[in-house]
Amino acid sequence: MAVYASCVIPEDIYFDVEQDVWIRFDEEGIATLGMTDPAQTRCGKLINVRFKKIGKLVEQGKNVATIESAKWIGPFPMPFDGELVEVNETGFKQDILLMNKDPYETGWLVKVRPTNLAEQRDHLVTGEAAVEAYKARIDLLGVNCLRCLD
Repeated sequence: MAVYASCVIPEDIYFDVEQDVWIRFDEEGIATLGMTDPAQTRCGKLINVRFKKIGKLVEQGKNVATIESAKWIGPFPMPFDGELVEVNETGFKQDILLMNKDPYETGWLVKVRPTNLAEQRDHLVTGEAAVEAYKARIDLLGVNCLRCLD
């Protein structure tokens, strides 16, 4: 796991760097998605998350959730076409700051079944390529990551 400007960049998952989305695939091909550490820092403290309905087919670039924070309200975009199979609504009801505290584990947002991944994965990066891409993005945006504490 790399750390740059206090931002955590796991090297074992995929990233849609432009959209600030991380992706972890399981052995059945289900993708868990969440907002990256630099993105949660830029948003500030989370206030609310509104999810699309489970079972909904969502196209690449369309929002699968709406994020509301102290600084920003906006979409959480799909990095590829997929069917929404699970949302972390229960987790966020228990602790709205999950994403601010632990963006890559308990702060995940949705799980999706990709429907067109082979044709839509060229923009995803992992490993050292992801670290280098995020270093450049962090420098460009002037981010220094911070996390909420209990």
